[in-house]
Amino acid sequence: MSGGGAVTYTVWAVLIALPLLAAWLTLDPGLGGARRRIWWAVLAAAGAAALIAAPRVATFSQQELLVFLAINALVVASYRLLALTGEFSLGHVVMMGVGAYATALFSKRLGVPVPVSMLLAAGVTGLVAFILAFPLFRMKGFYFLIGSFAAGEAIRLTWKRFQDPFGGPKGVSRIPGFPDMEVGPFELLFWEPVTYYYLALAVAAASIWVLWRIERSHIGLVFHAVHWQDQLAGAVGVNTWRARATALVVASAFAGLAGALLAHYLTTVNPNRFDVDEMVYVLIWVIVGGTATIWGPIVGLIALTAINEVVLRDAGVDELRPMFYGAVLILAMLFLPEGLETLPRRVAGWLGRGRPAG
Repeated sequence: MSGGGAVTYTVWAVLIALPLLAAWLTLDPGLGGARRRIWWAVLAAAGAAALIAAPRVATFSQQELLVFLAINALVVASYRLLALTGEFSLGHVVMMGVGAYATALFSKRLGVPVPVSMLLAAGVTGLVAFILAFPLFRMKGFYFLIGSFAAGEAIRLTWKRFQDPFGGPKGVSRIPGFPDMEVGPFELLFWEPVTYYYLALAVAAASIWVLWRIERSHIGLVFHAVHWQDQLAGAVGVNTWRARATALVVASAFAGLAGALLAHYLTTVNPNRFDVDEMVYVLIWVIVGGTATIWGPIVGLIALTAINEVVLRDAGVDELRPMFYGAVLILAMLFLPEGLETLPRRVAGWLGRGRPAG
């Protein structure tokens, strides 16, 4: 292995370890009080340092991959919020596309400043999700899954059908990029992968913190109640439709924000980027990573991306990605049904059983 290859593997190993350790700290009941706060402070400092340094030691192609990784981290974290209510959707990537198309039209056709158009795009996506909640939440479980797929395909095919304003099958091109800025002596050029990575990372980190706070709030407890005992929750006065609709709207709004980040980085958007194939990958990332904590889907995303984009590509067999993803999904459901996020706890349990008594 070359020196550059060793650095690349080290960077990705660290990126996988960070959310994995965060999930361990969240799930481990033995870490309480001051110890937990100390570990969180150490992990936060180490994580910030690693995330800031990562693009500085990566190649150009890996830097671009880090940009997509930061955006997709927001996608999977927002998808988990909907999963908290017990519903899995096949239209979440299309909601990301709604945000991408909305910000493209706002910024290109109407001349709205890019930061403002991104926020408007998130709002539009939430509004679309609210409208879809009325027919979709007349269904549950498998029927909701199929209904979300049908609704998503209807939206995506609308983009392909109408040349104006959506650009038809070719989509919208020449979308304005995020404006360059001067901060003191520094010039921030957002067309560069490193600079845009820091922007995407900041937006994703702030959004994931908001999602985490929502989960730990009263409404987050309601989401859990609707998931595990929806009839009992309804019997004690919880409006289960409103809870599921709220989760869908908030999750979709953050997915739309991720889509806006993607659109202004690529400066182009087309309907094929938000098809069911992309949604399947998101679903696999979430299932393989786990949904017990907000870190689980991020673990699945980073681990599978690293294996796919680094290991398989270095081995020259990246065309085997569909077979690899299928095999990983089957193995995860057989041996780690609660996701990769439980792996440290399981390893600690195995090591504990192997120690001599006394």
